[in-house]
Amino acid sequence: MVLADLTVWNIFWDMLWFFFLFLWILILFNILGDLFRDHETSGGVKALWCIFIVFLPFLAVFIYLIARGSGMAQRSAQRAQQAQSQFDDYVRSAAGGSAEQIKQAKELLDSGAISQDEFDKLKAKALS
Repeated sequence: MVLADLTVWNIFWDMLWFFFLFLWILILFNILGDLFRDHETSGGVKALWCIFIVFLPFLAVFIYLIARGSGMAQRSAQRAQQAQSQFDDYVRSAAGGSAEQIKQAKELLDSGAISQDEFDKLKAKALS
């Protein structure tokens, strides 16, 4: 029976191999993603790296990490900074409109042009 041959060690080793397979796939996708996001590398060089990765994957991955590892980190940090600045700009533009509307409503309230109830309605509208 198949289940009778299953031991704790077999399960442990299968899980360990699965972990390393998952890790290997993650590394490959990370390298290929970095390779194709790099705008400074020409298409021919990218094709050569891909061929190298397909035919000699372990050697190609280790050489890529040694040769271009620091560049990978810099490009990743640069992409993270760009994403953060885009997010910050979006938040400022989304919040800036609401803050400006509330400020104008407050000025109208202070000048006596609108009542407190109208100010509350304008503020709720601006925040929604």
